Amino acid sequence: MSDRRLRVAVLMGGRSSEHEVSLDSGRSVVAGLDPERYEVTPVEIPRHGAWALTREEASGYDVVFPVLHGPFGEDGTVQGLLELAGVAYVGSGVAGSALAMDKDLFKAVMRDNGVPVARSLTLRRGAGEALASPFGLPVVVKPARLGSSVGISIVRAPEELAPAVELAFAHDEKVLVEEFLEGVEVECSVLGNEEPLASVPGEIVPLASDWYDYEAKYAEGGMELVVPARVSPEAAARVQELAVAAFVAADCEGMARVDFFVSPDGAVTVNELNTIPGFTSTSVYAKLFEASGIPYPELLDRLVALALERHERRLALRY
Repeated sequence: MSDRRLRVAVLMGGRSSEHEVSLDSGRSVVAGLDPERYEVTPVEIPRHGAWALTREEASGYDVVFPVLHGPFGEDGTVQGLLELAGVAYVGSGVAGSALAMDKDLFKAVMRDNGVPVARSLTLRRGAGEALASPFGLPVVVKPARLGSSVGISIVRAPEELAPAVELAFAHDEKVLVEEFLEGVEVECSVLGNEEPLASVPGEIVPLASDWYDYEAKYAEGGMELVVPARVSPEAAARVQELAVAAFVAADCEGMARVDFFVSPDGAVTVNELNTIPGFTSTSVYAKLFEASGIPYPELLDRLVALALERHERRLALRY
């Protein structure tokens, strides 16, 4: 690469219910990329999704930085488009993105790789399952392929189960009924391609509600992030170990944030993995790496470099 500035397109917005969150993340990335090193083009995608990034347009960039949360951006769809365009892009590829978005498939892969996850039952609309929790109460009901706690309910009484399932089905055709895990919610950021690095773990303390729902995640003062997490050194090390293990097993690259529950007895369970987490300078992903000695601008630099490294590596493959 010459000494010219790298041309970076930052994709933000999109069709999902996390549109506004994505705009905040994308604008933060645009502002955080060093203008002396990068020629940055923000690409805002409206909610109705009427946009196109053709092969010719994408090929005009050195790197595309998708900051699209949820369906139609974090689920492998945009990644597939960028693969067809032959352009380097930040984050996981098609398989890792699609797998992490589908919590049902993600859990199956984690179990197959010895990574502990909560027990769950998968419901499909029209399949005729009797509505009953095999895990007792409370249970968590969630859409299988959505993020930011949208459509999620904690069911504490039998009469709440059917409405919770219907709410989740309004967002997806596949729904999970998941055992409720008691404990501290801990998150860990991961960065890298073939040698991923785990951040110091952080503890989530919801303030806007009694669990980490959409309001707690995005309302002003909705949550407190305690870094490092107030868990034992053994549990913290286990969180980091499992964060990398989940990242590798899910075929992720670039970045991810892995969410955990640490039970009162110190057991660590993976909750989910986000391949494009919230990405403002004050988001959990960035704050955990800042606490680990990697400030936001350097984090962006590393992600761009990882995108280019992965692209060059894949160009050497024979098809």
